[in-house]
Amino acid sequence: QVHLVESGGGLMQPGGSLRLSCVASGISFSNYNMGWYRQAPGKQRELVATISSGDSTNYADSAKGRFTISRDNAKNTVYLQMSSLKTEDTAAYYCNAKWVSTLNYWGQGTQVTVSS
Repeated sequence: QVHLVESGGGLMQPGGSLRLSCVASGISFSNYNMGWYRQAPGKQRELVATISSGDSTNYADSAKGRFTISRDNAKNTVYLQMSSLKTEDTAAYYCNAKWVSTLNYWGQGTQVTVSS
């Protein structure tokens, strides 16, 4: 059974930093492309950042220069370091693991709220 468990969300003031973590189980983690997505109320889920099994990274324009995605295959964990947070970063953040189209998994999400 596959589980993706996110943690690290919370309430942060604008300009602050947070690090999200996602621990995966039930998959061969090192083979999977991992990603972070987010969904704000009333909006569609959108890509934040991805990291391939070969450590290639991709970022949404809104995340470039502020967020960093990384992975630790020994810990089956993917991270999202977020800095210079803005109110518009407020959303539920979801971890994704994908290998092929039929092997695509999501976590339950962790809430990030940026507010003064």
